[in-house]
Amino acid sequence: MISALADLALPFLRALDPEHAHEVTLKALEAGLYPRQLESDDKRLEQKIWGLDFPNPVGIAAGFDKDARVWQAILGSGFGFAEVGTLTPRPQTGNPRPRVFRLTGDGAMINRLGFNNEGHARALARLSRRKSSGIVGVNIGYNKDTGDRQGDYVAGLETFSPVADYLTVNISSPNTPGLRDLQAPGELDALLARLMEKRDALVQAGVPSRPITVKISPDIAEDDIAPICERLVAHGVDGILVSNTTIDRSGLRGREHINETGGLSGAPLYAPSTRLLGKVYVLTQGQIPLIGVGGIDSGNAALGKIEAGASLIQLYTGLVYEGPGLVAGIKKALIAGVERAGVASIAGLVGKKAESWAAKEPTERKQS
Repeated sequence: MISALADLALPFLRALDPEHAHEVTLKALEAGLYPRQLESDDKRLEQKIWGLDFPNPVGIAAGFDKDARVWQAILGSGFGFAEVGTLTPRPQTGNPRPRVFRLTGDGAMINRLGFNNEGHARALARLSRRKSSGIVGVNIGYNKDTGDRQGDYVAGLETFSPVADYLTVNISSPNTPGLRDLQAPGELDALLARLMEKRDALVQAGVPSRPITVKISPDIAEDDIAPICERLVAHGVDGILVSNTTIDRSGLRGREHINETGGLSGAPLYAPSTRLLGKVYVLTQGQIPLIGVGGIDSGNAALGKIEAGASLIQLYTGLVYEGPGLVAGIKKALIAGVERAGVASIAGLVGKKAESWAAKEPTERKQS
């Protein structure tokens, strides 16, 4: 019944301003109005990564639950894990509205939210009340007006290590000035050195050692991909998220909102982000778990991410257009892929087509 109501609500939500529609969705989830998954996932979707037991590889991307308000509902509706944030030490309102735009003809969105969130303290209070099982990661960033960008990330690691299952270092959003500069090898070295040092100190103080993952941009210059991967490997990061939103507009067919600044997500991001995913998998020799993000709007798209090198995947914009039934559809398609390939589990498909994706030209786009 609730699942049917969720499908019926899609036209209503699309009639609202995107940011208003998102808040309505969050309030519905807080009120318990979401389709529950009543049966356990197929065992062939399970994976143990970073010592964590993922019941399936489908997660919600950061940006959906910025303030850790609805992670429990997300897990209860069939996701294998949830990532909350991006969270900054102090609350901030983000950029002026309007700042989120639907590109309906392209199955895409543009946002320039600017890390709007309630800050560490509010999210920590909610996550500290966690009682149920399930994997929750925390995505951390820095305040726009900070005097110590690295220090804000260190504060995020220190604040959330006691309550998070893993931490994601967001250095790739296009909507915070200077953020992507942290992907430069020198800046990346300094940031990761401080984070790893802080994690070691926390462990010495009795705080659990949490996996540290890094989220990178799809707009990395071709010559910079290998050096960035080399630095991530050298510092022993536990995972890499590929990728964030793009400032590129070349994949758009329509002209709707094309001149709005911000990060583009959705279907046009699929090919470039999956190509980058394949390259990162090849460059890291499949030794670091990757999370594939960008343009997943169907079971086939999800399967493509896994074959390109992702052990886990994350959704957001696809849900806006396809609704909550997308999650069950993806899991069904993944099982079908496992059966076709004759492998024991989803892990057997990871990276099977990575070299093919890595070899694609940058201009190749997903065909609809």
